[in-house]
Amino acid sequence: MGFKRVLIANRGEIALRILRALREMGIEAAMIHGREDRTSLPVLLSDAAVPIYRQEPLSSYLEIDAVIQAAKDLGADAVHPGYGFLAENAWFVSRLEEEGIKFIGPSSEVIRKLGDKIEARRIMQEAGLPVAMGSDAPVVDPVEAKAIAIRIGYPVIIKSAAGGGGIGMQTVFDESELEAALRLCQSRAQSAFGDGRVFIEKFIEGAQHIEFQVLGDGERAIHFGERFCSIQRRHQKLIEEGPWLEAELRQRIGELVCRGAEAVGYEGLATFEFLRDRHGEFYFLEVNPRVQVEHTVTEMITGYNLVELGIRVAQGEPLLLSQGDIDWRGHAIQCRINAEDTSKFIPSPGRLWECHFPRGFGVRVDTHAHTGYDMPACFDSLLAKIIVWGSTREEAVRRMRSALSETTISGVETLIPLHLRILDEPDFNAREITISYIDEHPDLLG
Repeated sequence: MGFKRVLIANRGEIALRILRALREMGIEAAMIHGREDRTSLPVLLSDAAVPIYRQEPLSSYLEIDAVIQAAKDLGADAVHPGYGFLAENAWFVSRLEEEGIKFIGPSSEVIRKLGDKIEARRIMQEAGLPVAMGSDAPVVDPVEAKAIAIRIGYPVIIKSAAGGGGIGMQTVFDESELEAALRLCQSRAQSAFGDGRVFIEKFIEGAQHIEFQVLGDGERAIHFGERFCSIQRRHQKLIEEGPWLEAELRQRIGELVCRGAEAVGYEGLATFEFLRDRHGEFYFLEVNPRVQVEHTVTEMITGYNLVELGIRVAQGEPLLLSQGDIDWRGHAIQCRINAEDTSKFIPSPGRLWECHFPRGFGVRVDTHAHTGYDMPACFDSLLAKIIVWGSTREEAVRRMRSALSETTISGVETLIPLHLRILDEPDFNAREITISYIDEHPDLLG
């Protein structure tokens, strides 16, 4: 049976994206919202909205009891978490399961498994995915850490077993740095996630960041190809594009990620993230058990509405697509239009006195922004996503340059000048890009 009403437990552009998918499917879209978002487009366009006003703005979207009560009061059949906030919170999902409200995404058990990076490494390695050399259990003391580092060879990277976003990660190039880095990572992991467990992996130098989009129905999984996400700052992506790999390699890695998804009985959209070293070898990083900011790139090159497909799977519909149905056409690029300055990436909140986004063939804009919108200081700085399609990468770059040049946003600073400089940079155009791209091109930061 299909959903009649879904509660969107999020805000901003992703809330609007989900609302549109629900509306196209004939499903009522309900919202929660904090005080700062009461006049936002997703709230204004929703069929019903429940205010959750808290002194701390983030709490409006993070208080599990309040969100679940809103879903019950609205009579929602399901909750869509979008990304961020409660999207990867296994306790939240288990509470929904107890209430008989469907979570649009994987089960709480699967989220727990994949949220523990040590356990995820083990599961994916057993499924045949390549993982970097590292510890198979939490590392507690420096003596143990030094022994592991000597075994796998410096440089190494220390990571938290819980959480994400690169929080607390420490790269260590020699033994003299190891103990301090271990203690720092443990402390930051405990502070950020309430879980101080850390593990050690071989640090992949000169790596590229490549991810695969997967959809599963709990039994079978298919993939929609890869996205290239190496242009980052502070482990946060700025530009994503695809496709990137040769067809044979896409097929090989795609088969592996589907095997990994099926190994845990994955239901919904997932992104399998990898590092690719300078020799072309892939190493599994993690699984993001939710819709990604950059899902738009895949939609542009495959022609499939991923958000709708995720909702249909959650309704209990079988996965009607086969791998042979998925084809890749042309090239797509996404630029994240964050309200930040281009030198120190400091947020730039404020009112948008003028706001014009590009249009035209092969151009898509996902945004909740509009003239008069107040960009709050308390949330993520993502203001819009501009996505373009071209028959070739070169054409997509030209179209993105034109689209960015047409965009007018006054009242806040944005990353548009940085994006334009990147599009003109020779290494970018030659595809000579690693995750150190921004650090290696400091002249780009105006």
